Amino acid sequence: MRKAGVLQAELELLVPFFDVDSMDVVWHGHYVKYLEQARCALLERIGHGYVQMRESGYAWPIVDLQLRYLRPALFNQRIIVRADLVEWEHRLKINYLIVDAGNGERLTRGSSVQVAVEIATREMQMASPRVLVDAVERALAC
Repeated sequence: MRKAGVLQAELELLVPFFDVDSMDVVWHGHYVKYLEQARCALLERIGHGYVQMRESGYAWPIVDLQLRYLRPALFNQRIIVRADLVEWEHRLKINYLIVDAGNGERLTRGSSVQVAVEIATREMQMASPRVLVDAVERALAC
């Protein structure tokens, strides 16, 4: 079992026709898009989405992405994508779980790691900027 996060966001999606192959199975690359949607929802819940990140002077590139495909998602299937914040003080680590919305069956799990890069200098930061840490702490206090 993956580590549960201190903050979560989840969304329900309907697998569209344009995401599947000739076998009605979601092409593996589209799962990254689903994770991104959940990650954006989580960052917005924290109050520090990509717009706020850029305005604070930092970019947050993905430096590691892992996926484990357990069962295929299929055309017209309702899925739930959950993002869990597990690390934020030195890097942004998010765990993901994709399940069937009807029966809760696990389909895919994964994780992403992002690091702060100062936009002006393009230097990677060894600790998360205070602006992100403060946003997480405010969200945890609610």
